[in-house]
Amino acid sequence: MADNRADALLFDLGRVVIDIDFNRAVARWAAHAGCDRALIETRFAHDAAYQRHERGEIDADQYFAHLRSSLDIDISNAQLLDGWNAIFIGEMPGISGLLARAARHRPLYAFTNSNRAHERHWSKHFADVLSHFEEVYVSSTIGLRKPDAEAFDHVVDRIGAPAERIMFFDDVLENVEGARARRLQAVHVRSMEDVENALAALAP
Repeated sequence: MADNRADALLFDLGRVVIDIDFNRAVARWAAHAGCDRALIETRFAHDAAYQRHERGEIDADQYFAHLRSSLDIDISNAQLLDGWNAIFIGEMPGISGLLARAARHRPLYAFTNSNRAHERHWSKHFADVLSHFEEVYVSSTIGLRKPDAEAFDHVVDRIGAPAERIMFFDDVLENVEGARARRLQAVHVRSMEDVENALAALAP
């Protein structure tokens, strides 16, 4: 971490603000398809189509058609969506209080790799905890994904603070390293204690 000063805080959503588990999607899809979940586990990948979906280059119908083919299951879009949105568990324990306290001192923003179907779900079901953020930057809206340099540059430009005065929190090390390469302060979140300690160390 560069120092203990920050003009803005930037948070990933998944496993930092909202707890998620992709195994829940696999279980739902297997139940709908009447097949062994282990088969779906071995076939599911964060592949090129997954990334295109998160950049907004293909829509849910196109991505679900790809999923049907790659998973080799014959279930409806509604059933695929049911599993797709089952990954969301709830708020990360304690995060809402941490965000509320942090927001008294500096603006909070979020930056998530997410698709439009997921955004429709979490924006509705997690509106309370998301209300702490001035803005949520979504990869499928801006057309850019973490950890790409262009993605961080875009978000930094929108926030309007120097990159080195923005502190970023993410559970994926690749994203943390990508942020640091663009001069942001970045915290690798493995537990809520990592967030709490970083916020406590900040100068008022």
